[in-house]
Amino acid sequence: MTNPLKFREKVFATKDKYNLSFQETGERFDIPIRTLFRWQNKLAPCTTRNKPATKINMEALAKDVEMYPDAYQWERAKRLGVAHRTVGDALKRLAISRKKNTQTSKS
Repeated sequence: MTNPLKFREKVFATKDKYNLSFQETGERFDIPIRTLFRWQNKLAPCTTRNKPATKINMEALAKDVEMYPDAYQWERAKRLGVAHRTVGDALKRLAISRKKNTQTSKS
């Protein structure tokens, strides 16, 4: 679990206020020294991970969606040679959601 930015700022404010070393600060707040050094370089926690797709070709998926707009994810996965969950994650990256029913049923 990541510590909030306010807590991180409080830790370094206390370190500066009482002129503590990293080891003393770590013992006071029960935080490893390595974590304090990492926070010193970048105080704000990283909330998102921008990692490109490694298992699927995004252009091929976009072309597949264009050619077969009504296909199921498992069908796309079979054509592209990946797992259906990989296709679902890639569609989310492309901001393509499932097809919605625009007309309400009579039942």
